[in-house]
Amino acid sequence: MLFPTIDFAIFFGIVFTLNWLLAPFPRWWKVFILAASYVFYGWWDWRFVFLLAGSTAATTIGGVLVHRAPTLRRRRAMLTLTVVVELGLLGWFKYYGFASQSIDNALHSLGLHGPFPLLNITLPVGISFFTFMGLSYVIDIFRERLVPAPPLDVAVFVAFFPHLVAGPIVRGSELLPQIERAHRRNPRHIDFPRAAYLIMAGLFKKVVLSSYVSSAIVDPVFAAPNQHSALEVIFAVWGYAVQIYCDFSGYTDIAIGCAMLLGFRFPENFNAPYTARSLQDFWRRWHMTLSFWLRDYLYIPLGGSQGGLAMLYRNLMITELLGGLWHGAAWTFVAWGAIHGVGQSLGHYRRQRRVKAGLPAMPEGRLAVAWQRFATFQFVCLGWVFFRATGFGNAWDMLSRLVTGWTMPSPMVTFPVVLAIAVGIGIQYLPKGFATACQEAFGRFGVVLQGATLAGVLLFITTLGPPGVAPFIYFRF
Repeated sequence: MLFPTIDFAIFFGIVFTLNWLLAPFPRWWKVFILAASYVFYGWWDWRFVFLLAGSTAATTIGGVLVHRAPTLRRRRAMLTLTVVVELGLLGWFKYYGFASQSIDNALHSLGLHGPFPLLNITLPVGISFFTFMGLSYVIDIFRERLVPAPPLDVAVFVAFFPHLVAGPIVRGSELLPQIERAHRRNPRHIDFPRAAYLIMAGLFKKVVLSSYVSSAIVDPVFAAPNQHSALEVIFAVWGYAVQIYCDFSGYTDIAIGCAMLLGFRFPENFNAPYTARSLQDFWRRWHMTLSFWLRDYLYIPLGGSQGGLAMLYRNLMITELLGGLWHGAAWTFVAWGAIHGVGQSLGHYRRQRRVKAGLPAMPEGRLAVAWQRFATFQFVCLGWVFFRATGFGNAWDMLSRLVTGWTMPSPMVTFPVVLAIAVGIGIQYLPKGFATACQEAFGRFGVVLQGATLAGVLLFITTLGPPGVAPFIYFRF
């Protein structure tokens, strides 16, 4: 079920009403919100509801087994078993086809036949997200940061529909206490102005900006880069940077806003990522719940920055490569992760050299900061070429046109395209107090004026947006 649809509007209206009517009855509320979440997930394909239930069962049972194991060795064994089961489900649905095809291609080049059958397996929506949530829950129990929650609470935690199919990745320590105290929520304490702002901003970014740049320049240029000029390729790459930001941050804005209307707080997922001054800074701002997940459950357990520069670079590369593979089962995603791993390693090396020379880790001053932001954005866009490309050939065609395509006209670089890209990047440079000021002003309106304002904004978004709504990009991850 897509957020910007009539189906979801009706669904959320019913859920919102019953959510607050059942709030004083904890068990009934949990049963209802779990059922609603399963309806939401099964709207696309009801058969995958069983996968969600299976993943939830593995998370619940694994947490109990880890907690009850009498020795550290047994606890590690139970944790390992749970991780194998969770990643096994993820691997089968997301990576079996990729792995078998890669092995088959490698053996075919040697004149041999692959040992595995090539199967066409449908990728369940959101499997990467709820798998990582389940893993963090069991690992935190192993680390004694959590104790097993009641099975119904765990089921609601994993399946809660606002975060279910594309994040943010919410940890047990963040959501389970809210589920336990759900009966104490008070609808009068909802921060309605902030929730409304997030939902409207998310809709604008997704329906207007992301959809427009996608159809106006990104999709046509990536589909046939050799038919377009170097300038069109540049704007298509910048356009994709805007598209994926507006698409994904728009989704999480709506998700956070909807959760807020139901009385729950989710962590932020984006913080103006294209204002970053380095790749390290970028990953502190982009898809933050995944970045912090990879840091806490992969990078630090590998050793982090301990053990010397060689270990640091190894850990950065492993984390980024696996982060790339998490996004998709294709070698282009691995290449995208490798680009960021190499970039982060070089950035760390440069900062270390500056510190040893008695200089600040990062040059300061307006021109220096502007250059850092510009250079970081261009490097991120280089990675986006591989992220968006259908294959290495497609990525190479895009990059080669930057050298060979300067004599061609650029009819697709129109004023609306340039404006949409400028707005998509420019909104990240708005003062931090801008959103707060808008919310405070909206909060001072009466109920009638608030309703009229929201209706006007929705009319504006609907007028500018295209017919229909394409699925969110991160649904396929």
